[in-house]
Amino acid sequence: MGSDHITAAAMAIGTRTQILPIDPTKLGHFSDRSTESGMPLEDWDLTLDGTTQDGKDLQLAASNLKHSDIPVAFPTETVYGLGADATRSAAVKGIYKAKQRPSDNPLIVHIASLKQLRRLISVPNSSADIDPIPQIYHPLIRRFWPGPITIILPVPEDSKLAPEVTAGLRTFGARMPRDLLALALIKTADVPVAAPSANASTKPSPTAAEHVRYDLDGRIEWIVDGGPCDVGVESTVVDGLNSPPAVLRPGGIGIDLIRTVPGWEDTVVGYHDVSMKGDAAPRAPGMKYRHYSPKAPVMLVEATGGKQPSSSDLARRLGSSGSVGLVRTKRWKRMGDGAAKGEVAGEVASLESTPKGAGTSASPLEAMLQETSRHKKQLHAEEVIIGHGGKPFTVWDMCIGPDTASVARGLFSALRELDRKDVDAIIVEGIDDEEGDIAAAVMNRLRKAAEVKLEQL
Repeated sequence: MGSDHITAAAMAIGTRTQILPIDPTKLGHFSDRSTESGMPLEDWDLTLDGTTQDGKDLQLAASNLKHSDIPVAFPTETVYGLGADATRSAAVKGIYKAKQRPSDNPLIVHIASLKQLRRLISVPNSSADIDPIPQIYHPLIRRFWPGPITIILPVPEDSKLAPEVTAGLRTFGARMPRDLLALALIKTADVPVAAPSANASTKPSPTAAEHVRYDLDGRIEWIVDGGPCDVGVESTVVDGLNSPPAVLRPGGIGIDLIRTVPGWEDTVVGYHDVSMKGDAAPRAPGMKYRHYSPKAPVMLVEATGGKQPSSSDLARRLGSSGSVGLVRTKRWKRMGDGAAKGEVAGEVASLESTPKGAGTSASPLEAMLQETSRHKKQLHAEEVIIGHGGKPFTVWDMCIGPDTASVARGLFSALRELDRKDVDAIIVEGIDDEEGDIAAAVMNRLRKAAEVKLEQL
């Protein structure tokens, strides 16, 4: 597809956004060309089968990503991203326009190989013997890439990055997603891809293609559909350019795991569970503004509170009438014995695979090909009618537990489904953010979404 054709298509935006379901196992042949350095995906090839519909759809999406000023939504292992060529200002501005995102909120750049990253950050006329990727990050990359961790890098002189990517900072975030379809899209487009989450700004992050279309229908042309996301919360953002290293945003890799990496033993927490105030520029995406918020006000009951809300607690919060959404995680029991309709909220991914870094000998590409066998788990919003004081009210009851990984995968989907039910308030059972893994990331998102934070109702 030529750029003139895409420009003409861009002028017609406003029609319904199209979803392109693509199975990465039907794209062609993947081959890893990495060296013996131990660094993952130094370089690799995709021999694309352009005769299949999946191959044709990938080429369409990649061509739009490379040439169009309208961003393309695509899946990653964390959440769906809204991507544009990170080297073209007009394309990056399209992200801010589609999301209605504040322009001082920087973007993460997604790459498909270390060769592509080095090409992006290399300084002209520098020695070929000097790796432009700072040494502090090498053990982290070996351990966690491709995967849900973003590293902060210095912006080189005469940078190829569009200035809108960095929002005026002298650093930027980069990551290599652990999603075969995302990597295939970036590789085929052959451009570094700036991509925040593919939701309207401040709304819950999308973990399925239909979430993206709900928020951005008519604002973008294409959504690449790879099924529900595996992790469910965004990537961890780390800064190794300062001492001690810091986690700027919690995410799919926990700080305790990061501290097991050589050189990262003294990593500190560099974020707060509230949005930044004032005019200070955020050091990383997600630090400054209120995020992850559905339309209905969210009341978060911290795990330390213990007590599950009773029907009288809910009635007191609701007033005379209305409906409330109840999101249960690990300890709270099903609400009441009312009429259950068991309406399906959506699907979340459930993987039966060996976690990255757990001793698997497969190459990253081979491992991701194996991981594409997703088992979809249905979430249900159960309608429960409760009578209190002679005035019945409705509780939409959802359980997204029982383990932390399930809570992370189902959180944003549950908030979105309860918004679709048009509830008057959402009450969420918090989890203990000292549990490690991604519990801190879950609670960070919930505290930013919540208008009220309670020890108990």
